[in-house]
Amino acid sequence: MKKGKGVLVVTVKVIHWGLGAMGGGMAKLLDTKTGVESIAAIDADPNKKGKTLAQLLDVKSQAIINDDAAEVLKTDAHVVIIATGSFTREVFPQIEQAVKAKKNVICIAEEMSFPRQQEPELGEKIHKLALENNVTVLGTGINPGFVLDLLIVAMTGVCYDIKEIKASRINDLSPFGPTVMKTQGVGTTLEAFNAGVEAGTIVGHVGFPESMAMISSALGWELDEIRQTKEPIIAKKYRETPHVKVEPGMVAGCRHIAYGIKDGKTLITLIHPQQVRPENEGVETGDFIEIIGEPGIHLAIQPEIPGGIGTIAIAVNSIPNVINAEPGLVNMTQLPVPPALLADVRSLIKK
Repeated sequence: MKKGKGVLVVTVKVIHWGLGAMGGGMAKLLDTKTGVESIAAIDADPNKKGKTLAQLLDVKSQAIINDDAAEVLKTDAHVVIIATGSFTREVFPQIEQAVKAKKNVICIAEEMSFPRQQEPELGEKIHKLALENNVTVLGTGINPGFVLDLLIVAMTGVCYDIKEIKASRINDLSPFGPTVMKTQGVGTTLEAFNAGVEAGTIVGHVGFPESMAMISSALGWELDEIRQTKEPIIAKKYRETPHVKVEPGMVAGCRHIAYGIKDGKTLITLIHPQQVRPENEGVETGDFIEIIGEPGIHLAIQPEIPGGIGTIAIAVNSIPNVINAEPGLVNMTQLPVPPALLADVRSLIKK
């Protein structure tokens, strides 16, 4: 829906594109809110096509799931939430189609948190398309989108000066399925892990360059280089999940680190060790931020903010900000920090 003043919002209407764990979770969360409605849904899964959201997700919405995006996007709606992939190039065709249909977009693809960092041409194209169609496009999620970027930037607001930033997110991969196990190298040998990193099949965390760009652009730091390392976390004790068994000596996870460097000095260090059953070896999960400056600030959140819940929540909670924003491609540091949607969503929309 194009932006404009003087229009009374009767109900905020949302289209869901992708109804996996994240997309379905967003539809379920929206079902509990007032003044907002899941009006339509797109999914390529033939087992979902033709079902209503009520049948699939046990929600109130009777929207019928369709695989014909062009047809669904004819529906009058304020926002399309896209939950279909991790990479800008992967989701760009969907964003382009939604934007050309005059819809605001919230996308949880990790690279979309700051797409100009690794896909500058596509990022600029998205921005121009959004301007031309008078809509806003936002990429968000728990990380990137909050823990290792927006939260850090917000904390710097009480500082006189900053010398260095160090942050880490230590989480448990055990709840995740076989795809995540493969992309993190869990259950492989050391040799297979190193080969997978070299081949690009073991990717570690997706989003470090984007988080670096979000932090540095907000602070006015022009980084010369973003350097990344991926190291295996070797199990000393047996670990098991429903999807993988890890014997001692095998890989239990990936320790992924990114360094933001300026004039040979590391200004930002982001650390994300992810593994299955970390408690088996006494590892406590959590989100940790250290700002070295005036004043110095230390933040510890234990256990870590749950990734799935956090991503679902921040995408849904960002709906009013995106509707209210100026047209164009934006990132989370360019909008107000979204509060939880406890009020009637209609009351948060600027008339």
